[in-house]
Amino acid sequence: MVVLDASALLAYLFKETGYERVAQYIENSCISTVNLSEVAGRLVRDGIDAGLLMQQIQCTAIEIVPFSQTHALYAANFIPQTQRYGLSLGDRACLGLAKEKQLAVLTADTVWSQLTDVEIILIR
Repeated sequence: MVVLDASALLAYLFKETGYERVAQYIENSCISTVNLSEVAGRLVRDGIDAGLLMQQIQCTAIEIVPFSQTHALYAANFIPQTQRYGLSLGDRACLGLAKEKQLAVLTADTVWSQLTDVEIILIR
């Protein structure tokens, strides 16, 4: 199983470069509710009904993981390591989930390859 970053799920949904790599993992993946909110926000911003996203997600085996207190603490602990790269709360939520579940992260954000506490799989 892998953790999906919002960038990976968006690449998959919009068939952007790297979506084929995401497709290889999509049925054995999970995503934080924080990152799902990022994806839904992007769709809403683009005038797309976010409800359609939820319908698509429900047709897959993607596990949606609530942002728990433990998850939040893992995300906070990433601040010292990620601050110089400008990673957001959403980014750290993704990394925190990966750390908590001891899983790799699937992302399009190449700067994440500099991180050492979590295995990063770049989609492009």
